[in-house]
Amino acid sequence: MASSIKKILISQPQPTTEKSPYFDIAEKYGVKMIFRPFIKIDPVNAKEFRTQRINILEFSAVVFTAKTGIDHFFRLCEELRIQIPETMKYFCVTEAIAVYLQKYINYRKRKVFYPVSGKMEDLVTVICKHSKESYLIPVSDVHKEDWLKTLDDKKIRYTKAVMYRTVSNDFQPDEPLDYDVLVFFSPAGISSLLKNFPNFEQNEIVIGTFGPTTAKAVKDAGLRLDIEAPTKEAPSMTAALDNYLKNILRKKK
Repeated sequence: MASSIKKILISQPQPTTEKSPYFDIAEKYGVKMIFRPFIKIDPVNAKEFRTQRINILEFSAVVFTAKTGIDHFFRLCEELRIQIPETMKYFCVTEAIAVYLQKYINYRKRKVFYPVSGKMEDLVTVICKHSKESYLIPVSDVHKEDWLKTLDDKKIRYTKAVMYRTVSNDFQPDEPLDYDVLVFFSPAGISSLLKNFPNFEQNEIVIGTFGPTTAKAVKDAGLRLDIEAPTKEAPSMTAALDNYLKNILRKKK
């Protein structure tokens, strides 16, 4: 196991604000944080979308599980020259995603629903309270299916619409993987790591993940999982990193 951490790769875009807890950790422990996504999002254009034979105006509600889904839904509506009716309802997994809708709609005049907890299972409960709606769910070509099975069990009418793709953000041939810690947030990130570095050997490199599916992807790939979030002790990835670095310092004393 690594005894000295100097360089950490966070496989997400760099925070837009300097108040990010990642920067606090970097300063606190004297480590370097590098933000380098392993995956990127490619849009599905209007021509490709039409091949799915989905008429957006046939649905009375849209479900958003990420801000990315919102961006690509309204982008496609614009490309297809679709005017979304005032009666459309919006169901979001978190309040932050719901508030993000204000970028595209007059929030107060629309019907927007979300669970206070921000949990997927509670979003399903909210959806089931409006079981007569016909739901459109914008998704990536790579997406989670487990919560959709619950909608099937509850006989909720919904259609998945692939509006964007999650693809590997390839490394340049001369771009090294010289990090002490790699932090991932999706199984696609693990796939990208192995695609870019097919002969990857973990050795002393510390791997951290957020979310159970990402943790499973690490283990399925035969790699060692060193940092895991969320947990009771570490509800966020930054909390998990902080705890890990704190323990390393404690052991060195």
